[in-house]
Amino acid sequence: MRRMFRRQIRKTLAQEVPPILQEANFAFDKGEYGRAAELFEKIAETASARGGPRAPLYYLQAGRARVFAGQTALGMPSLKQGLELLSQQRLFLRLHRARRRLINELRERGLAEEAVEIEAWMTIPEATASETESPKAQVKRPVLPTHCPSCGAAVQPDEVEWLDEVTAECDYCGSPVRAES
Repeated sequence: MRRMFRRQIRKTLAQEVPPILQEANFAFDKGEYGRAAELFEKIAETASARGGPRAPLYYLQAGRARVFAGQTALGMPSLKQGLELLSQQRLFLRLHRARRRLINELRERGLAEEAVEIEAWMTIPEATASETESPKAQVKRPVLPTHCPSCGAAVQPDEVEWLDEVTAECDYCGSPVRAES
């Protein structure tokens, strides 16, 4: 009975997620980075034009997809746009984490110059950076699924917004993601 209820919730939530977002996440996970980048760029532009709060994440994902596709020159502006929007929204914890993740990914791909460019392009004041790493962020959390059941986006447990002790919010679609039992 409980599983049927969960499936019903998932089906309901999945219907509210734009198919383009599901397609973009699916393409990214399949390694079709060029296609994923195109889709995330469309989503980011639409969200940004509406002043949507998730626009920075879509720009970051579009940039990451371009970088993963070997189109670094096309990806860097999207990465910078995403970081800039996070800064404008004063989401400093998310900005700090996203910046750190991007720098690490760029270095892992042998893109040291681009990593230095991101590092130098935007600096977070030390007080702000240290304030963002609160003790609450270091709480031991339950294991989340690897992907959002609604939109298919990869779930980063250390980067999501937790709604309660066992439920996080998907960064990309806003759906609740419950811990695996």
